[in-house]
Amino acid sequence: MIRKYIYLSLFAGILACSPKERPHYDLVISGAQVLNFDTGHFATTTVFVKDGHITKLSDTPGSYTAGTEIDGTGKFLLPGFWDNHVHFRGGDSLIPANKNFLKLFIANGITTVRDAGGDLALPVLEWKKKIADGQLVGPTIFTAGPKIDGPNPTWAGSLEVASEAEVVQALDSLEQLGVDFVKLYDSRIAGEYHTKAIREAKSRGFAVSGHASFEVPLNETVAAGIDAVEHLYDILKACSPKEREVVQQLRNKELGFWEAMPVLLESYSDSTAQNTFDLLRQENVFVVPTLHIGETLSYLDEVDHSKDPYLKYMGKGIEATYQGRIQRALQASEATRTNRKQLGRFFRQLAKSLQEAEVKLLAGSDSGAYNSYTYPGISLHKELEAMVTVGIPPLEVLKTSAYHGAQFLQQDDEYGSIALGKVADLVLLDANPLEDITHTQDIHTVIKGSRVFNTAALQQLLEDALQNQSP
Repeated sequence: MIRKYIYLSLFAGILACSPKERPHYDLVISGAQVLNFDTGHFATTTVFVKDGHITKLSDTPGSYTAGTEIDGTGKFLLPGFWDNHVHFRGGDSLIPANKNFLKLFIANGITTVRDAGGDLALPVLEWKKKIADGQLVGPTIFTAGPKIDGPNPTWAGSLEVASEAEVVQALDSLEQLGVDFVKLYDSRIAGEYHTKAIREAKSRGFAVSGHASFEVPLNETVAAGIDAVEHLYDILKACSPKEREVVQQLRNKELGFWEAMPVLLESYSDSTAQNTFDLLRQENVFVVPTLHIGETLSYLDEVDHSKDPYLKYMGKGIEATYQGRIQRALQASEATRTNRKQLGRFFRQLAKSLQEAEVKLLAGSDSGAYNSYTYPGISLHKELEAMVTVGIPPLEVLKTSAYHGAQFLQQDDEYGSIALGKVADLVLLDANPLEDITHTQDIHTVIKGSRVFNTAALQQLLEDALQNQSP
């Protein structure tokens, strides 16, 4: 009788430990150092993923079964990186080359990109859907579609507006297209239609980013409701007590854009700048410094990029688009070259000042066709490095990618941090990026929702990108 009782007890214990009764997850990353952006610290945590979302976080994982398990011991887990300023563009002949960029983003741990306007809206929207459906490897794409600008715009595919009615028509078309946010460009648009476009877009519920018009003081652009300022030119303008004077000269065609830069640099005022920073912080306006591309373009006359490792992924079609900027740099006067480099150095200081004033920054590479030697994928990491180089702490730099990116697009319920219920877009690093920001490139594994890319798979993406270069 005692022996029968022992057998029954053992059988009951086996049933209690049966795999059928243990919770099952599609993916478990065990024992990784998970970054908490609020505390700024890593903590040993096991992350459980099901149906592409984080369903459990625990330091005592207990018993479970998993379709895939990754040993994260000694490794560092962050949200997948966001590149908050990229471009898909260059016309129909460069559609395959632009599609090829998708592999480079994932291979560099970039699980989301913000497409800041181009002339390939329909292909981009198709890629966006296929990526979401799991039919195509690539980052989540949030796209602006075509930019809004004035008549005879700089960039092909832009929506041209020269009246209030055309502003409304442009927003109607973007709404019908199903874009994720609105991007303004200021090469030709009149100041009044610039602010009208912001107000109209905001009334429709869009986030708005753009080059703040040089025909409008920045505080008026902010009052209209802009959510993010691309690049630092417009910030510099608002740091000068001569802003309104310069604006009027630009309206009167008495001064050109590049001619205005030395005037604004020479008249920069700390007190005026602090007032501008306070306004940006109070109104929760994000700023996209794009330091890496600024440095790259400023030295096109000096640096030989012909041996760049990433040039082999671009293809001849993309490389040909680089020639415009290269030739302008080589043909520029000595004074112009000097002014451009001086401006770049100043912008690095300005980015640091913005961060110290607690203005939220967004890391964006501005990579894409025409932006010479600013390569999709790796350039986001170079942007992070540039920000650390100017003195921004690594934790604050990491925030400028996924954490702030999700906030800007009001997607932080789904993205931007490692938390319950969020999309499992993750990157597992071999070393601590808080100790050295270049460790963001030491990628062990990329998780894109339900898909896992180990080191071999990431290398294969790079090889595939080589094999599919655009002619």
